[in-house]
Amino acid sequence: MVCVNRWIVLSIVAIVAIGDQAVKSLLVAVLMPGHAYTIIPGFRLYLIRNSGAAFSMGSDATVLFTVIQAAAVIAVVLGSSRMRHRWEFVGYGLIGGGALGNLIDRLLRSPGFGVGHVVDFISVGRFAIFNVADSAITIGVVIYVIGALFGGKQREVR
Repeated sequence: MVCVNRWIVLSIVAIVAIGDQAVKSLLVAVLMPGHAYTIIPGFRLYLIRNSGAAFSMGSDATVLFTVIQAAAVIAVVLGSSRMRHRWEFVGYGLIGGGALGNLIDRLLRSPGFGVGHVVDFISVGRFAIFNVADSAITIGVVIYVIGALFGGKQREVR
């Protein structure tokens, strides 16, 4: 059963990372950087390149963020065989997929390998500009925390 658990987590990781990269590639091709495209009031597509982390903090620490994201992906892959509950599969899968999506940007986008800038494009109100990968990480953490706090009585998946 451990093998099946790993495949569930890795499938979620792959779906999130591929979806994130597909959306980023599409929007990079069609949007003009720095121009706001209002979808509905308060929700815009606004293409930027982010060398830092959330809220563009740590723009001088791109290499550190690359290492952290690589470590997160490795931890999810290695830890996936020990997961027993659905909330673990989903939470870790979303976190790993989001980390992988942003890691791909850091490895393959300009200005170069390991220091590439992450493509961000979702702008809501005056909140930070983010992407699908960031959303997956946030939702994954929320699912994991809620599951850890309230899912203890849940049966193991067999």
